[in-house]
Amino acid sequence: MTLPDDVKEDFEGWKAGDAAEDAVLADAGRAQTAVTYAVTQGDPNSAALAFYQAGTALAGSRAWVKSIVDADLTYSGSVRYHAVKISLFGKKSANVSYCADETEAFNKNRKTQKVDRVPPTSDSYVLYSTRLELNSNGVWQTTKLESQRGNKACTA
Repeated sequence: MTLPDDVKEDFEGWKAGDAAEDAVLADAGRAQTAVTYAVTQGDPNSAALAFYQAGTALAGSRAWVKSIVDADLTYSGSVRYHAVKISLFGKKSANVSYCADETEAFNKNRKTQKVDRVPPTSDSYVLYSTRLELNSNGVWQTTKLESQRGNKACTA
């Protein structure tokens, strides 16, 4: 997945130092990038989404991407993903939570390419809570995803 030149993602502190945890974190990050990629490509049915997501996470991400594409929008700017926490449950399931700092990310009109540089608000900070399952191909797919804008854990 190659993002446009004007879109950057920074996964700060996404190495646990444990091979099993690092594998989960890598695919959790790729699942997040798959959403960004689908938005920038204007494709809610992106193969990247289905590769890194399944279940309710995939359905929710497709709906989210579709809403942005239907509004003739895409992204521009940079998002910092940080404060990552991981819990493994056996060898085939895990939870990953993390914060997103979207203060430097903006909507961009697909037709005009105009970037809407609005000032940051508490909604520029998002707490993500995800559930991942190891599929038969060895990919840690995000199967459940919840997000909460303005969560105090991410705004501090």
